[in-house]
Amino acid sequence: MDVAETAVRTARSGRPALAVLATGQLMLIVDGTGVAVALPRIREDLGLAGAELSWVVNGYLVAFGGLLLLCGRLGDLFGRRRVFLGGIAVFTAASALCGAAGSAAPLVAARFVQGVGCAMAGSVITGMVVVLFPEGRERVRAITVIAFVAAGGGSVGALGGGVLTELAGWRWMFLVNLPIGALLLAFGRRTLAPDHGGGRDGGADLLGAALVTGGLMLLVLAIGGLGPDGFGAGVSAALAAAGLALLAGFVLRQRRAAAPLLELSMFRSRALSGGNLLQALFVGAMFGFQYLVTLYLQEVLGLDSLETGLAYLAASAVIGATSLGLAGPLIVRLGVRRVLLAGLGAGILAFGWLARVPDAGAFAVDALPAMLVLGVSAGLVLPAATALAMTGASDADSGVRSGVTGTAQQVGGALGLAAMAALAAAATGDEGAAGAARRAALTEGYRLGFVAGAVLVALAAAVALTLPRDRRPDGQL
Repeated sequence: MDVAETAVRTARSGRPALAVLATGQLMLIVDGTGVAVALPRIREDLGLAGAELSWVVNGYLVAFGGLLLLCGRLGDLFGRRRVFLGGIAVFTAASALCGAAGSAAPLVAARFVQGVGCAMAGSVITGMVVVLFPEGRERVRAITVIAFVAAGGGSVGALGGGVLTELAGWRWMFLVNLPIGALLLAFGRRTLAPDHGGGRDGGADLLGAALVTGGLMLLVLAIGGLGPDGFGAGVSAALAAAGLALLAGFVLRQRRAAAPLLELSMFRSRALSGGNLLQALFVGAMFGFQYLVTLYLQEVLGLDSLETGLAYLAASAVIGATSLGLAGPLIVRLGVRRVLLAGLGAGILAFGWLARVPDAGAFAVDALPAMLVLGVSAGLVLPAATALAMTGASDADSGVRSGVTGTAQQVGGALGLAAMAALAAAATGDEGAAGAARRAALTEGYRLGFVAGAVLVALAAAVALTLPRDRRPDGQL
């Protein structure tokens, strides 16, 4: 059997497993954005204060962002299939608890457990794709599917969350996960091949795990505590300092540990380091975009939650067409670096368009063109950056590499959102204090936030420019 025939057979046998992994990714992504749309109804039904409502989101982010790296390593040690299915089970059970919650405390606690399940399942998905498909064309195509789900799932979640909340109530935003999770567990056991990992002999490094998990949790907690309903700048700064100190301790531990949780030598790879830094910057801009453009559509243009969800459909279609139809072939033909630069250039243009939105505009003229161009940008950048970060991954370290990639996206997204939202709020406050009308003040704030998004994407493009120009015929660096 020649190499080409082996690759074809591998791809065919891996497609059912890829469908399970992509569906799992979609469930995790949709839940996160769908809950954001349902927050006003949750606040009204449960009588939550502003700070309590914010922790419906932050409790999830703390667990998810803090545990990704650890869960990725656990997948390498004890089997990625086991960690993925365990994560889906935890996420599904926690969804039932969220749907049954009658007050703030049990809802926030259940959301934290949801974050744990999301970290378990989400941390190993890309690593499992790397093992399923050989490096080259088939792997690039599989990664584009996962990247499409990650990029387009947010818009699907916004639409689905709006529909479910309007028609059935916010609890069904959580309860819909029960049948989906049950099907994923059933089909996952049949389609995902067992893998046993390195076992305890591979080294668990419990101290390193505690340091990195605690550091990341404190860092995400500090980010989540920013804003008018958070801890305040002083407490957030103290939490961030403590988190950075723990992460510094983690780095020292990894240099001395006999069996480190994370091989620091892997960051010597320009592909891995550049890919993850680039993703952190770009995803930060995209998180901020989704937050600010949603507020602009509702508070300035007057769309309701369902109309806002529908407004994302066109962007989702563009992301799908670009990532599934164009990104893979372009990466193979032109190389990762060129595809990244093209996608990032489109992103800068889109944010530049948004930076001029008026306070009395029309969706089709002032927002839709930029959303479509950003759809092209995300459809190109996310698959290319993921393929770049996973270049050279082996069976032994694909789980932890996947966890590193997920951590870069999550922490970068939280930082970008916090920075863009804070700048927008500050500019709006200044305009309001100067006597501007509310809609004009809001628009000025959103413009500044979009300028910050353009800066983040430009920084990502600067990182892409440092990547090597040469490529191999399969599109990998």
